[in-house]
Amino acid sequence: MRYGFTTGSCAAAAAKAACYMLLTGKRKHDITIITPKKIEFKASITDINISEKCVSCSVIKDGGDDPDITTGAHITASVTYLDEKSGHKCYNKKNGFPQVIIDGGDGVGRVTKPGLDQPVGNAAINHVPRQMIEEEVKKVMKLCDCTDDLYVEISVAEGRELAKKTFNPRLGIVGGISILGTSGIVEPMSSKALLDTIMVELKQKKALGFDIAAVSPGNYGLDFMKAHYGYDLDKSVKCSNFIGDTIDMAKQLGFSSMLLTGHVGKLIKVSGGIMNTHSKEADCRMELLSAAALRALYKTALNQNIHHGNADFMECEKQFKAVSQVLEAVTTEEGIRILREAGMQEMTMDEVINKIMFYLRKRAGDNLRIECIMYSNDFGLLAQSAGARELLERLL
Repeated sequence: MRYGFTTGSCAAAAAKAACYMLLTGKRKHDITIITPKKIEFKASITDINISEKCVSCSVIKDGGDDPDITTGAHITASVTYLDEKSGHKCYNKKNGFPQVIIDGGDGVGRVTKPGLDQPVGNAAINHVPRQMIEEEVKKVMKLCDCTDDLYVEISVAEGRELAKKTFNPRLGIVGGISILGTSGIVEPMSSKALLDTIMVELKQKKALGFDIAAVSPGNYGLDFMKAHYGYDLDKSVKCSNFIGDTIDMAKQLGFSSMLLTGHVGKLIKVSGGIMNTHSKEADCRMELLSAAALRALYKTALNQNIHHGNADFMECEKQFKAVSQVLEAVTTEEGIRILREAGMQEMTMDEVINKIMFYLRKRAGDNLRIECIMYSNDFGLLAQSAGARELLERLL
């Protein structure tokens, strides 16, 4: 299937072309950048608008064979000199080097809730696209011996309407879409192709003599697993969102055991019996996390015999308020932070891992032993099943 390019790649290409036209005065109808995946992106440039102090141009997003709603959107970059005449604020140069200031314009969302890639108030242009834009613009600045600060504004003409079809409003990103991408390319999400790939990888592991299937939704948490366990997630079979199907395949191929390692953002869904974790199938992460917190709070109250006015009312109020705040959080990382501050992280994670293991074992049946490790990017290890460490040591 044909891969496409992310909104981040389109923004970086448009910014590079606009910068080139601003600094040279020459029109540019195509431009090439190298994506973080080291794949070349040769973009066609359209909607060119040139003035003395500002140039804007667009790249039309092509998501390849992926059903991406942003395909066809005009990702526009406007590059302006940063001086008082241009109407933009001047910034002091760092170490004498010119700066590239990046912001979002019309059709690019703005962050209003904590816990996302960008802080509250910033345009929803994630950090990798920001790096790409800055690097490409600075290449042109170096080529043209430019010592002026430049201001880059990314906008998307169709962004406000497209955002209504995304999770952005729920996440607290208002006014448009997000400029995203970590690899720079869009790999098509064909369910059958992904399932076939998972089966091939599992068969290969089995043929190589592995009796334990090491499985992970992806490489999210790669650094954590290396630092804390000395384990390279690249050695795991990547199951994407297909956790249930992967368990079925491991059983079919005769593995004796399976170790699932994953980020809480994926695995929290398994605590609700959800075995396909794609957001289009189900997205009740915060509901499940807050439900686990309530169960933990209730059990703690029973164990401590907190009733009939004997409770520490202030502490209970603080914890119930935290559960309510978790429901309003936009990411599981933010939810964990709230629970941690309320002194509820450990007991909540115990509830979550118990529920995860109930559903994993229900799916695995009697012939496949299954264990699980769950982590967070910000807070490290959150929970692990009783036999997870032993399976990991055998894999190592």
